[in-house]
Amino acid sequence: MDGIHDMGGVDGFGKVEPEKNEPVFHAPWEGRVLAMQRAMLYAGGWLIDQTRFAGERIPPARYLTSSYYKRWAMQIECNIVERGLVGPDELAAGHAMRPGKPLPRKLTPEIAPKMHRGGFSRKPSAPALYKVGDRVRARNIHPPTHTRLPRYVRGHAGVIDRVIDCHVFPDSVAHDRGENPQWLYAVAFDARELWGPDADPTVKVSVDAFEPYLEPA
Repeated sequence: MDGIHDMGGVDGFGKVEPEKNEPVFHAPWEGRVLAMQRAMLYAGGWLIDQTRFAGERIPPARYLTSSYYKRWAMQIECNIVERGLVGPDELAAGHAMRPGKPLPRKLTPEIAPKMHRGGFSRKPSAPALYKVGDRVRARNIHPPTHTRLPRYVRGHAGVIDRVIDCHVFPDSVAHDRGENPQWLYAVAFDARELWGPDADPTVKVSVDAFEPYLEPA
């Protein structure tokens, strides 16, 4: 979907200024938010693309004025309410008011150190449509739902640099429509194609793009 979260190539926000000697967490609550998100992913509360879609729906003013982990906290709140794990009244009250809803898996202290993100590769149902060297164009799509295709490459032509694999399709998973595996490609775009003749001619931008995002150029 189009939203403030998709800031690639957007003017007016200045350059990224890394914080010198930045700590992993700026406050203890940030570490707890990370732990809660990891725990809920493991327990089957939701999937990573459902987390991303929750973040995309944060109102622009709140998104721009919130820290990284504050956005994560808002994503968790969105998902637990939408999936019936907690009621808005319980969030407001700060404590449970009804019995909890069981999750597919239980995270225990013994399992926690061994947790890892599962793979996204899946068996393809058809051969890859494109090969290395093919010239393609990113479709100029503007879906009101989740997509991983950045706005700044939409409508622009590039070249297939690598056929990565067949992966779970985020646009389907984010909305409980199944995995719908699709071929994933690394597509190289010339900077001048993206930003005009004044762009650095030596710069190329590589974007991982799913097959439904692309068309022959």
